[in-house]
Amino acid sequence: MSAKTDRLLVEYEEDASLRFSSHTLRGYLFHVRAFLEWLKAKGVELSSVRASDLTAHQTELVMARKRDGKPYSVGHQQKSVSALKSFFRFLVKRSYLLQDPASVLEMPKGEARLPRAILTMDEAKRIVEAPRGRSPRELRDRAILETLYGTGIRVGELVALQPADVDTEERTLRVVLGKGRKGRAVPLTQAAARAIASYLALGRAKLLRHPSTPWLFVSDWGVQCRDSSVNLMVKTYARAAGVMKRVTCHTFRHSIATHLLKGRADIRHIQALLGHRSLQTTERYTKVEISDLREVVARAHPRGR
Repeated sequence: MSAKTDRLLVEYEEDASLRFSSHTLRGYLFHVRAFLEWLKAKGVELSSVRASDLTAHQTELVMARKRDGKPYSVGHQQKSVSALKSFFRFLVKRSYLLQDPASVLEMPKGEARLPRAILTMDEAKRIVEAPRGRSPRELRDRAILETLYGTGIRVGELVALQPADVDTEERTLRVVLGKGRKGRAVPLTQAAARAIASYLALGRAKLLRHPSTPWLFVSDWGVQCRDSSVNLMVKTYARAAGVMKRVTCHTFRHSIATHLLKGRADIRHIQALLGHRSLQTTERYTKVEISDLREVVARAHPRGR
């Protein structure tokens, strides 16, 4: 890519960082760079991109195959479209382009996927209670697990928390940098509030390398926890608890939504808790409930067998 294109990408990254989470931004930059490389291979200048170029790129992405011969997922295609729409809106806003050629792009349609794994209440309890010791590391891990299951926050939101975002006495947690940079307040369970209070009193200071570190949950090296390390920790405790399902941080998010539905929570309350912008996203979990009910009917109903 040219120096001018590199400069545009830096400007776009700075602009987009104010609106998107770091995880989303990394994905958008990946897809924008892939499109710019595609333009270079086609001999098309960014300043002269037309709607037909974007639709041709989208068509090629649909037809493309990974190394294993499988097509890219609809989600991958959707992220590419979202990234390009965001990038070209930026170019128009900064007057690098007069018109937005990406406005014609349509979002690829795909079936809303159900969560791959849902924990039972017993499985969730066993995983959350797996770190039983009182070492700084185990206090931190217990607080993280209780927070994930107690609030359903995303792992990116969890690692961005600061001590001031948590009130263990009022049992509230403030998610400041959620998806789309929209903040929200969520209640803490008693268990999560106790675990965080114990970690703050007896664990965090011993893990810190620098007192000025702003993050609530710090790694074994005293710096901000990474998404990948938290997911690995969750997987490790799931195995220790004897849960053989594929468990990630997001599994807790799916599971709490399902468990709340089983407890007859209103779906709009679940939407507010999880920070879903669209009620349709939350409604996926009603399908999980229906499939769960279908299994019960098939097993227990006198005419179900």
